[in-house]
Amino acid sequence: MVHRTLLSRILWGLWYACLCNAESYVLDDKVGLGREFDGIGGLSGGGATTRLLVNYAEPYRSQILDYLFKPNFGASLQILKVEIGGDAQTTDGTEPSHMHYENDENYFRGYEWWLMKEAKKRNPNITLIGLPWAFPGWVGHGTNWPYDHPHITVYYVVSWIIGAKQYHDLDIDYIGIWNEKKFDSNYIKVLRDALDKIGLTDVGIIAADGGWSISSAMVIDPYLNDAVKVIGVKIIASDNLWQPISLSLLLDAELHNVVDIIGAHYPGTNTVLDALKTEKKLWSSEDYSTYNDDVGGGCWARILNQNYVNGRMTATISWNLIASYYEELSFGRNGLMTAEEPWSGNYVVESPIWITAHTTQFAQPGWTYLQTVGHLALGGSYVALTDGKGNLTVVIETMTHDHSICIRPPLPHFNVSSQNATFQLKGSFGSVSALQVWHSKFDFKTKKPFFFKKLSPLRISDGTFTLALEPDEVYTLTTITTGQKGSHPAPPASAPFPHSYKDDFNVRNPCFTEAPDFADQTGVFEYYINLTDPGPHVFTLRQVVTQRPVTWAADADQTISVIGDHSWQNLTVSCDVYIETEKTGGVFIAARVDQAGETVRSAKGVFYWVYADGTYKVTNDIAGKVVLAEGLSGTRAGTWHTLTLTVEGQYASGMLNGYPLWKNAVVLAPQNGWAAIGTQTFELAQFDNFAIEAEQ
Repeated sequence: MVHRTLLSRILWGLWYACLCNAESYVLDDKVGLGREFDGIGGLSGGGATTRLLVNYAEPYRSQILDYLFKPNFGASLQILKVEIGGDAQTTDGTEPSHMHYENDENYFRGYEWWLMKEAKKRNPNITLIGLPWAFPGWVGHGTNWPYDHPHITVYYVVSWIIGAKQYHDLDIDYIGIWNEKKFDSNYIKVLRDALDKIGLTDVGIIAADGGWSISSAMVIDPYLNDAVKVIGVKIIASDNLWQPISLSLLLDAELHNVVDIIGAHYPGTNTVLDALKTEKKLWSSEDYSTYNDDVGGGCWARILNQNYVNGRMTATISWNLIASYYEELSFGRNGLMTAEEPWSGNYVVESPIWITAHTTQFAQPGWTYLQTVGHLALGGSYVALTDGKGNLTVVIETMTHDHSICIRPPLPHFNVSSQNATFQLKGSFGSVSALQVWHSKFDFKTKKPFFFKKLSPLRISDGTFTLALEPDEVYTLTTITTGQKGSHPAPPASAPFPHSYKDDFNVRNPCFTEAPDFADQTGVFEYYINLTDPGPHVFTLRQVVTQRPVTWAADADQTISVIGDHSWQNLTVSCDVYIETEKTGGVFIAARVDQAGETVRSAKGVFYWVYADGTYKVTNDIAGKVVLAEGLSGTRAGTWHTLTLTVEGQYASGMLNGYPLWKNAVVLAPQNGWAAIGTQTFELAQFDNFAIEAEQ
């Protein structure tokens, strides 16, 4: 029996169509097909956005991964793009490089390897992409530009691709250039040449992961180029004149040949004519970046359809994959779902997960868009895809302007009204007698939304059906019968970060190099085995970056890793510290750190520093310019010291090795923030027996 609600809407739509001439839309594969669908995906990284996920205990961690990657369960993502860690701040933190130094290689640092394997375990056909945001300092040879020595940068990137296969049996499908930075044509060609020479011909290149400008450098007729190589001239058809071809055009032709996909960020569903002229695949290779409430879900619903309808983009990748970082960092909760409490196990399956499922569960990469796609007469859009074997999937969205605003770019005003849409199935689909129906309604008026609800099959009469569409809805109508709204038992309730917290770094997960819950913001803090110390500090946490990286954001000049609850006001932080740099070294512990991410250089708080020259300082900022107290400490390199910082109200006090060193420093601001550890420069230093006691 047809679902009553759907049946009533169909009957009403048929009656209304008779009276009001409902708009009709043809779905026909015989008039020709559009572009090949490449998938929908998520981006892990671009700022340590998956940082907290790895700290979740089982079974919650696996449940979260199921909602993201498991086919016919949740989002069923078809693409996973990851950051190639570069030891630098890239929005919400730093991700460790596989090569901190030129003679250093370690393909087990960080969590992206683990994440790719978990995604591949659930979906063996998932497309894997790597892209650098930053590079270790040695790649830039002391500059902030990796293209001056392209062969070195290529060596670094290709090593990551080889390491993925050699150590993790991961085949990287595509590699990017440098996120949202000016592209360098020569570098791209050197990269393609290197990949080909070592047999990685199947690894495609995506460029330039910013705007569309690279397409203007690639527009050239390949047939004309073949002729030019022979005769060295170009015909200007309008005047029948012969004109010498420039060297730059020949180089652009080569660039055209080596770039497989043009990837643009936040295109606003639009492309440019030059991009279409290249006849390359066009992707929205980073998009969404929007708070994942229902307006964010509406943004996602609109752009997933309209990226193709308006811009002929055949893949859309969300930044970010999952909001698994401290929410007070940049772009908090800008993921497809939320998992920011590993200490409680709580996570939230947000609406973008189910909006994704409307497409991914019913169309696979390799399917083809029909040419008959477009906008609905009274607002909204529809796309139709086929596998070429008689299967059909139609996705319809009617998101209104105010309920589908993305964080960027600005969205011009438009109207969406209730309407009737009659669809005529022709060509291979003329004999379809029934379609499966999945429905989502945001329902901002009654605040009772529902997502990815399976309705009874829709019976097709004479190849035609009519739907009564309301604003802010998503429908999928499909011949595919395997869709499923997967579920796991409800996770534990949300809870704040523990007010009493300790870590001696002795218990470690061998899959990861980061200590639980620490979020590196400048520099990289890794587990370390101190084989030279027979005492109690064998297992420590070590800051390992000794040269400023080729940065993407404005990294601080000091290294810092934050932890805890940003709302903390009164607390005691203690830690054993070990300065490794003689004479000039220095370390700190901190409380009430108010900023991190891209604004980490401006972080304020209470910073308690000790130095290898036997002095200490207390500052109100990470840059060390606002001094609250200072004096002699007797600290030196090569010796363990215990620092204790207590902040209560407007006063802060500090102890060294269990004895008071300074007290009652006046702290007027900030009022709250994270705890933290760090070093005064990019230098080696170790930390052990970290503890926090925060006021309830």
